[in-house]
Amino acid sequence: MYNFIKLYRIIFKKHLTINQNTKSKMKIKRNLLALGIILASSVLTQAQSYNNAVGLRLGSSNGISFKHFMNQADAVEIIANTRWRGLQITALYERHQGLEISDQFKFYYGAGGHLGVWDNYDNHPWFTDKNSKEYVVIGIDGILGLEYVFKEVPIALSLDWKPELNIVGYSGLWLGDSGLSVRYYW
Repeated sequence: MYNFIKLYRIIFKKHLTINQNTKSKMKIKRNLLALGIILASSVLTQAQSYNNAVGLRLGSSNGISFKHFMNQADAVEIIANTRWRGLQITALYERHQGLEISDQFKFYYGAGGHLGVWDNYDNHPWFTDKNSKEYVVIGIDGILGLEYVFKEVPIALSLDWKPELNIVGYSGLWLGDSGLSVRYYW
């Protein structure tokens, strides 16, 4: 841990002459990077505390989430969500790792794909073709999140960020999908 603190001081304690707004932005970025380094350095290998979980995912899009662990650290998550009067199904492979701060916290990351369909919605931010009223997209997804598993009750809470890249249909990058999931596990 001392080495990370020393590295942090060496990298970020430069004497620069810059305006106050830039200093504030740099301070935020520096602190986020330091937090990421500390979290990454405290990762353990044993992570699983349940086999299956189902619940709600709320955020920029709302839906249902199902997660199944294949082994101690690897899971598959299926998310069905609605947004802009359409439906999107996402399948993700996730790698979970426990954190040293508590065996109830898990850090996870992964990737997968999605299929989305929309019908008769003029105000969708991605689609500009006013002649067609039906839209289909296929793309790839990433996921980065933190999960807390309660021991007293079979509930797991997770907060994640899920960027998407549409390849078929509207092709573009969507960085705004984040969510809070509340799942019942068994």
